Amino acid sequence: MADRAASALPLPEDRPAHPDPILALNRMGTFDWDLDKGLFHMDAQAHQVFDLLPEEFDGRFESLAARVPQPEAARLDALVARAIKEGTENYGGYFRIRRRDGTPRWTHTQGYIRRDDSGRPRRVVGIVRDATEELTEGAARSLRAAQDEAFRQQTSIVQAVSAALAHARTVQDVIEVLKDTHGIRRLGAASFVMGLVEAGRIRLVAEAPPGSFVPASQVNRVDEPYPMSEVVRTLSPRFVESPEEFAREYPLLWSQITHLRIASAAYLPLIAQGRPIGAMGLLYSVRRGFSEEERAVLVALGSSIAQSLQRAMLYEQQKELAQGLQQAMLPRTIPRVPGADIAVRYRAAALGRDIGGDWYDVIPLPGGRVGAVIGDVQGHDTHATAVMGQLRIVLRAYAAEGHPPATVMARASVFLHELDTGRFATCLYADANLATGVVQVVRAGHIDPLVRGADGCRRVPVDGGLPLGLSADFGVLDYPVATLELDPGETLLLCTDGLVEQPGADLDDGMRSLAERVCAGPDEVSDLADLLIRLAEERGGDDDVALLLLHRRVPETARPSGRLQQHVAPGDPQALAQARHMIRAAARAWGAGERADEVELAADELITNVLVHTEGAAIVTLRSPVGGERRLRIEVEDSSSALPRRRDAGQDGVSGRGLLLVDRLADAWGVEARGGGKAVWCEFRAGGNRSGPDG
Repeated sequence: MADRAASALPLPEDRPAHPDPILALNRMGTFDWDLDKGLFHMDAQAHQVFDLLPEEFDGRFESLAARVPQPEAARLDALVARAIKEGTENYGGYFRIRRRDGTPRWTHTQGYIRRDDSGRPRRVVGIVRDATEELTEGAARSLRAAQDEAFRQQTSIVQAVSAALAHARTVQDVIEVLKDTHGIRRLGAASFVMGLVEAGRIRLVAEAPPGSFVPASQVNRVDEPYPMSEVVRTLSPRFVESPEEFAREYPLLWSQITHLRIASAAYLPLIAQGRPIGAMGLLYSVRRGFSEEERAVLVALGSSIAQSLQRAMLYEQQKELAQGLQQAMLPRTIPRVPGADIAVRYRAAALGRDIGGDWYDVIPLPGGRVGAVIGDVQGHDTHATAVMGQLRIVLRAYAAEGHPPATVMARASVFLHELDTGRFATCLYADANLATGVVQVVRAGHIDPLVRGADGCRRVPVDGGLPLGLSADFGVLDYPVATLELDPGETLLLCTDGLVEQPGADLDDGMRSLAERVCAGPDEVSDLADLLIRLAEERGGDDDVALLLLHRRVPETARPSGRLQQHVAPGDPQALAQARHMIRAAARAWGAGERADEVELAADELITNVLVHTEGAAIVTLRSPVGGERRLRIEVEDSSSALPRRRDAGQDGVSGRGLLLVDRLADAWGVEARGGGKAVWCEFRAGGNRSGPDG
């Protein structure tokens, strides 16, 4: 072996190197390979080893192809390239040649790599000799086995890349797999580029490492003289085996990539279902030539990549279509609601077209109220989205007609049942009066709402009924109505379970975690909605997420004015309870909070008198304080012309004290004729104590 220090010596100027006579006596030929000029000088003994006449060899390494079969040449070239790349000073190996008469012979070579002061390889000098006699049949089999093992290793790399591609869903996922240093790099390529065919052009979409492609060729036509264009046109791979071939066949591209020091390249068409969808280039910096086995492996790799790309492109198309359908079914705009800030968000499922039926809606209602809806149709497909669109429109129509929340939910359930889709839906509907803060909530199998206030964020338990569709199927259409009060500055949060549920986690734990995030989130509902959706994106998951935030603003004036009205029918305790909530909340909102109990009790007595003594309905009207004395006024109207009278119920009487209570609690009260009936009214001075009756 050559002394290690020899490779560090200055390069001799006498070229070619003179063979040692001793080597000639031992039938060893010598060679001197100038890597800069590409010249390969052999002495007379080396010509005999290769069975070449001096006039048959032009001094170029490629011309040895007349005696060295392509697979052997590629393997030998890879051996030299690996030694250069790894920085070693020598290499050795056996390879087969085919003599002039066609007989195969084994040849052994050993070379020494000479570098300049900067470490750049400049020359390779070495020996070649006939090794047929020394290689027994067993040794030959071992050598072939080693070659087969190398081929299997290369094949296993392709298999590993193909396995990784099986998990790629998007085009970017495919690109990331190919850019992985454990993928394409293990095939020996220094870099790769990939382009997709779009409208007769090839647009480069990936490179590794950065700077591997030429900016001028980032988008080019299929008919341009580039190798990627050629393989797309011909549907055949193109193997460029040397820099000289590259410069000769693709001068336009070669002039722009000489700085990349490319020695060879493999360009593969990416074909799916008989048509080209793109092309990929593998560029090598140290190897020359490709054996038949290597070409087959690379073609197989190109086929695998093409199938993965087609699958990813189809996935993205389906996802875009599904998301477009979902967005078309959701409200295009959210109405501006006086006294409230509203934010809505939607996040599609992680799976391709497997979107769900999640939706939200905001519905302006009579009397300054607003309806907030959140829902989720069973299933994750376009059918669920179509059902969601129909159900959303129907529920919106029922609410806009003025039906109470329980009726809206019951009718929507019947509608879904009659669609005969085999689907059910969970839903939560909130009817909010922003003037008073009274919110009536109906829940159909959905998760509870959250309310964020000054003291934190809390889950609001709401008694619910069966999901829409199922309640009609089972004939259980009674939906309980829960009433809560949303104070100024508080925020109501409605969401679907995709924001809460996590695999293997309890729903209650998810609700507590959500409440903590909401409590710590930004004040603005738009920023809070963005934060919650971003957290859902980071967590991932295969379920849609719909989110609705309704924030009741703090009024600019301390005592807003307005008029509220509630219809209370006989035998409807729910309506009576709703009226009480409305009265109490209005008293607090209109500056009579210290007398809210008195106001509620007086109104309750007046309503009860109508329900008991007239057997008809009562219409309750609240008028906010106006004028100098700022008196809150309650009117209870009925269809009876009989006037109420104040009487002493006696010690054992069970009735007759209603007007006595009103007289003692209110600052004023009286009776007014109203068409075919009458209205009993009472007034309370806002912001002060009772001043005594005056009517």
